[in-house]
Amino acid sequence: MTKYGLTFEKPLMNAAGSLGFSPDRRSGFNFENWGAFITNPVSPGRRTPAHGQRYLNFQGGFLLHTGYPNPGLKAVIRRYAAHWARGTLPVWVHLLAQGVDDIAQMVRMLEGREGVAGVEVGLAAEVELAEALAFTRAAIGELPVVVRLPLERAGQLAGSVLDAGAAAVSLGPPRGALADSGAGLVSGRLYGPSIFPLALQVVRSLSRAGIPVIGAGGIYQSDQVEAMLAAGAFAVQLDAVLWRGCHENP
Repeated sequence: MTKYGLTFEKPLMNAAGSLGFSPDRRSGFNFENWGAFITNPVSPGRRTPAHGQRYLNFQGGFLLHTGYPNPGLKAVIRRYAAHWARGTLPVWVHLLAQGVDDIAQMVRMLEGREGVAGVEVGLAAEVELAEALAFTRAAIGELPVVVRLPLERAGQLAGSVLDAGAAAVSLGPPRGALADSGAGLVSGRLYGPSIFPLALQVVRSLSRAGIPVIGAGGIYQSDQVEAMLAAGAFAVQLDAVLWRGCHENP
């Protein structure tokens, strides 16, 4: 239970960036076990792919460097709001934290829209504490707010964003760098089974501190979902497992 009484009827959902901007029943995924759908990250205006987009494998996972391309919130609303309203799965719109005023404006654009149950604000890995607080406060309005924290900074920031008004925190992928022949070091988000032990430890630590947390990171099996819940997560987000080409959700 949180400041907004935030609960999900069922604990599973996707992580931002994994399944597009609206649940697609034609995809073959079994959404019946899900409590919410998280959209791809959305910015105030159109955002193009990062220069030198990269996908690099390493033992235990992969690195992804995309820049979170998207058409901007107005275009997303125009294309998907009707789908959100007709759907039976609550939609949480993931907002990229780029400017404080932008966050406030985007939240206002989403308030009152049928099918939109809340917003998830994604913070950059290098975000300073003062920025994290400002972004959180700017997002507070009629919709509950979940703040997605960089996994490696969650312990440092979680308590403060909750004090600033967030209903809960979720965990974004950690960042790392890999050498790419001809391109030097490539930085990006890390996914894969090797992330799970680190994510589970963070969830346990936050839960023991009384922080409502949505677990995520390296989850590929149903027993890992159960482990996250047993460690204190009140919901669990799936990411790379949804890209494997099979539709057997954990």
